[in-house]
Amino acid sequence: MQPTYATLPDRVKAAVIDGLLLIVAMYGISEILNSFNNVPNYVRIILAVLIFLIYDPFFTSFYGGTIGHSYSNIEVKKLSDYNTKISFPIALVLFLAKAGLGWLSLLTVAGNEKKLAIHDYLAQSVVLSNEDGQLVIELKSIVQVNDKDR
Repeated sequence: MQPTYATLPDRVKAAVIDGLLLIVAMYGISEILNSFNNVPNYVRIILAVLIFLIYDPFFTSFYGGTIGHSYSNIEVKKLSDYNTKISFPIALVLFLAKAGLGWLSLLTVAGNEKKLAIHDYLAQSVVLSNEDGQLVIELKSIVQVNDKDR
């Protein structure tokens, strides 16, 4: 079976969703911290940076993609083995390359058969279209398990 590679619009949609989720998460943390007296600014900065740095690599390495990837039906895999998720260190490199290069990294997507972005070349990863929605099912089951714990 031939893999289906993620399209540029799907990748952009996932990035926009993740960006919005990061803003909401950072705002939520800020509001929680406002309920405490005298929280130093460095604590706020550290938490914001941690959320920004950990979100993408954590979800990509453990679940094959972020929440934005899930709702865009795409997933990140190793370029050498489409059945294997990338490791956390590689996902961190991937994220730092994406963040550093910004939208410029996506310029190469249309120019190659596997639709690899510059950051995909650096991390030896590939973004596949996930037609069966398995990633969505995995992420939704996490939310349902956490809801039952409440």
